[in-house]
Amino acid sequence: MERAQALERLNQERFDLLVIGGGASGAGVALEAALRGLRVALVERYDFAEGTSSRSTKLIHGGVRYLELAVKTLDRSQLHLVQDALRERAILLRLAPHLARPLWLLTPLYRPLELPYYYLGLKLYDLLAGRARLAPARLLSARAAQARFPALRQGLVGAVAYQDGQFDDARYNLELALTAAQTGAVVLNYAEVAALVKKEGRLAGAVVKDRQGGGEVEVAARVVVNATGPFADAIRHLDDPEVPPLLTTSSGVHLVLGPGYTPPDTGLLVPKTEDGRVLFVLPWLGGTLVGTTDQPAPLDDHPPVQEAEVAYVLRQVRPYLGEIPQTAVRSAWSGLRPLVARGATQTARLVRDHLIEESASGLLTLTGGKWTTYRKMAQDLVDYAIGRFGLPAGPSLSAKTPLLGGQGFTPEGAGRLQAMGLEPGAALHLHQAYGARAPEVARLVLEGLDRPLAEGWPYLEAEVVYAVQREMALTPLDVLCRRTRLAFLDRQAALAALPRVVELMGGALGWDANRRKHAEEQSRNRLLGAL
Repeated sequence: MERAQALERLNQERFDLLVIGGGASGAGVALEAALRGLRVALVERYDFAEGTSSRSTKLIHGGVRYLELAVKTLDRSQLHLVQDALRERAILLRLAPHLARPLWLLTPLYRPLELPYYYLGLKLYDLLAGRARLAPARLLSARAAQARFPALRQGLVGAVAYQDGQFDDARYNLELALTAAQTGAVVLNYAEVAALVKKEGRLAGAVVKDRQGGGEVEVAARVVVNATGPFADAIRHLDDPEVPPLLTTSSGVHLVLGPGYTPPDTGLLVPKTEDGRVLFVLPWLGGTLVGTTDQPAPLDDHPPVQEAEVAYVLRQVRPYLGEIPQTAVRSAWSGLRPLVARGATQTARLVRDHLIEESASGLLTLTGGKWTTYRKMAQDLVDYAIGRFGLPAGPSLSAKTPLLGGQGFTPEGAGRLQAMGLEPGAALHLHQAYGARAPEVARLVLEGLDRPLAEGWPYLEAEVVYAVQREMALTPLDVLCRRTRLAFLDRQAALAALPRVVELMGGALGWDANRRKHAEEQSRNRLLGAL
């Protein structure tokens, strides 16, 4: 969708829903509503998934820790959260098979009494999934666990293996937004709500500022949805400056190491950290993802990673993988979790369930939840809006509608790309990143944009141009952080790729020398600081 056309539609049309926020929740609402025949607009002040939604542990899961809490505290809300998430896990895996797939996880155990405890717990996890379960949990001997995960230190009594889902969160979020646009929604990044518009005390739309080209448009809408994640209170305060806060936030820090710490098909669940949590060590896109923390944190558009947080994460995996030097960390990032406060004081124990709030003026705020349940959150919000405001909509179709790259996806896609002339490695990478759209990128590769952006990584020049032409990328970090994941995998590689990314984007977008210089400097500063 051309940006000028989108701005014109925002200015001229009246929408059933105006969604503020382009993360998983907002993009999910936009797609849910558009599929049901509603007129939808979505605006995001930065890029899609620039905040929390690109900074997850990359797991599509029910939540083993939530299940343990549910059992220990007899807390039905935690149990329902696990059941909902396990049902949604199966749906997410089906909607985007190129971006999401099952992953085996090992829980290494060093005390004999731990074996029945974790085995029975993970069998209950399978049971709660019902028909949506993946491969069943199984007990492994110490020898079998060591063979499966050679980096584990000696002394195991055994392990429990189970399956959850893994995905590329930023690209999944992007495809939610692109699929909404394909369905008829107006979807615009770098478009910030500057004010809410009211008529006779009721919300009637918003003033939206174009953060790329300047200027403002007034968007008319019957319903305004606040889906801004941890920043939801800021939009609530635009609506009512006196409203009390709804959220508290915690920070989740993740590290990425080189690939040698995990086998390519198996991750690790560290069952208990020094502060009583769990931690994951996962193979992810050619690196090793380790995380996460869970500490109270202030709001920040791009939250920094503290040295103490890096040290904490490495300290938790030391008993299982041995000493890992900080020099092994190739990238690190922090994401803010929006937590609906329920009177608890420790963020690790707050329920990550979602909440729909309607203000006196009609603002609908959707917050809480987690990545795996984005679709259920969106369906609940749209159901509420339809009933409350009488919107003319059909039944929900989001559980059965594949995302853009899943439409016509075939597992044999990589082979077909090789038949077009691509090298096997490039073919597999494009197949897994773009799904059914991969041939479009392949054609750019075959036209000469075939060089890798960075040594040792599969990302190609063609992906930069495609990101600009077809995926609404407007800045170098849109490409390096979210269309590809290079900056999240290897900061130094992203810095090395930056000049060429600026050159390709500048050519595609018509940037002059000053614009190119500014884009490169701004991106370099972020790559050297907080992503």
